[in-house]
Order: sequence, then C-alpha cells, then structure tokens
Amino acid sequence: MSKEYHADATSLISDDAQIGSGTRIWQFCNIMGGSVIGENCNIGQNVFVEGGVRLGSNVKVKNNVALYQGVVCEDDVFLGPNCVFTNVINPRSFVERKHEFRETIIRKGATIGANATIVCGNTVGRYAMVGAGTVVTHDVGAYHLVVGNPGRHVGYVCMCGCKLQGEASAWSCPECGRKYSVTADGVVED
Repeated sequence: MSKEYHADATSLISDDAQIGSGTRIWQFCNIMGGSVIGENCNIGQNVFVEGGVRLGSNVKVKNNVALYQGVVCEDDVFLGPNCVFTNVINPRSFVERKHEFRETIIRKGATIGANATIVCGNTVGRYAMVGAGTVVTHDVGAYHLVVGNPGRHVGYVCMCGCKLQGEASAWSCPECGRKYSVTADGVVED
C-alpha cells in the first residue's frame, strides 16, 4: 500500500498500519499497527482502528466509531456515526478472552446506520442495510433491510440503497429500476 494518504496532524497513526492512497483520516483518530485500510477511504473524526482490522477500498467510517480486532469491512461499506462493534461475546475486565475473539464481516456495499450495534461473530451481507439504532444479533442476508432491537428483517434494499417494492419472488427498485429475485438461496439481481 502507498503512503499517499492525508491524515490530520491530531491523529495517531502507527508506522506499521497499512493505508491506501487517496484515503483521508480526519481529526483525533487512532490507527494502530497491524490494521489495513484500503484506497480512497474516508475515516471521520475520533475513529479508533485496532490492529487486525481490515477495511477495503472506498469505505466511509463516520465520526466516533471504534473498530476492534476481528472486524472486516469489504469495499464500499458505509459505517454510520457512533455505530458499535464488539469482538467477544462475554467480556469481563478481569478475564482474558483474546482467544475467543469472533470475526465480524461487513460485505461489499453494506450500510450500517448511526448508533447501530453489531454483535461479534455475525456477517452483514452484500448491499444490506442496517437501520439506525438496530442491534444485529444474527447474520443479515444480502440486500436485506433490518431494523429494531433485536434486528429483524423488514424488507429488501437495492444496490442503490432504496427500499425495493414487490412481493413473493419479484422485486424492483422504484428509483433506479433494477430488478431482483428472492430465492431459497437469497436475493439476486436479475
């Protein structure tokens, strides 16, 4: 990875963090060694990226997000302000459980809304949308829209982010016109 990125002077960036070209890191961030951030990412104010975190290219991390070891975000992911990630199911300050860290994967193009909580060990599918304040306690399928606490499936979203309209297996986007089928294997673009 190139060292051709912008970082505000108030941010702490480890020499062995890998940061792609075109990435912008704003005020008061802490990027630890062993983390990987792709190209053209935008890391908002007061973001913490722990070693072992991997962010793809074109990822947007809004203000006040902490990304702990085990979090993987593929390309084009959006992480809303103050969203929360965990990496161990039953933490105690006096019990060492680093060997129990669980990987959390946010697939390509997914959106995590403001103040959402993603419990570790879960995967959020491609282009899924997790509503603001939602608590994700199980895997979220591709193109699924989930809201609430605990998060529940309430519909489907297009690659462009709009809620799909339709029924049974035929769905379409009212904004861009893309068409989707819902099958036993999940949601696929036609």
